[in-house]
Amino acid sequence: MHFAFNREQKTGDKQDSDNKTLSEALSYFRDKGIKISWDYREVWKAEHTHAFTVSKAMCQDVLLEIKAAVDKALTEGIPFETFQKELMPFLQRRGWVGIKIQPDGTRVELGSPRRLKIIYDTNMRVSRAAGQWARMQRTKKVMPYLLYSLGPSKEHRLQHERWAGLVLPIDDVFWNTHFPPNGWGCKCRVRQVTKREATRRGLSPLPEINPVRWTNQYTGRTEMVPEGIDPGWNYNPGQSRSQWLKKYAQEKEKEFQAVFG
Repeated sequence: MHFAFNREQKTGDKQDSDNKTLSEALSYFRDKGIKISWDYREVWKAEHTHAFTVSKAMCQDVLLEIKAAVDKALTEGIPFETFQKELMPFLQRRGWVGIKIQPDGTRVELGSPRRLKIIYDTNMRVSRAAGQWARMQRTKKVMPYLLYSLGPSKEHRLQHERWAGLVLPIDDVFWNTHFPPNGWGCKCRVRQVTKREATRRGLSPLPEINPVRWTNQYTGRTEMVPEGIDPGWNYNPGQSRSQWLKKYAQEKEKEFQAVFG
């Protein structure tokens, strides 16, 4: 996976668009603070908008080092193999590798290649999705529709296959919960299209959303998750970031008025 853009190969509007997407993706990622957590279910859905976390990374220096490595990979387009090679020596020195046996006998997986791949893929894809959404909002007057398409996975979830080719307005509520990635390892994507192309393809009726009851065994909270989406992925990272920034600006304005008003 290679998310940075080769500026020498891009020209004109395409290069400008790619550069802005990368810039927005980096801004989304760098605005995050860090949150130490034992279980991935502690930081849920839109909370990832402002908190970078890696479950079971209980030391701040380990969490910050992983975050810095992801930042570098996103900025420079570093592939996973390089990301892992550069990060692993630090994790080995800190003892955050392999399988650890807890006092109660449970096995805990720390910095294994499998976990590092999940950390890499998840943060790269979600950050890019947030950057893409921000760019799409700026250009939606010209291209007001989104086309759902499958990614390069060898096998696709059945429900995601049903969404392939779906064309809906960019402001449709469907994208509030179904803007990809829509699960662990999901490589689905969307492409912004003009009204002319949307008309040619044929606008899609809003798909039937079959919510499934799911209980977070860690927190005890129960919620309804759309069928076909992994629990915790039924949110739009770019949209959540926009809402968070708006709320943050409003809070700062209240503080300013309280002091100088």
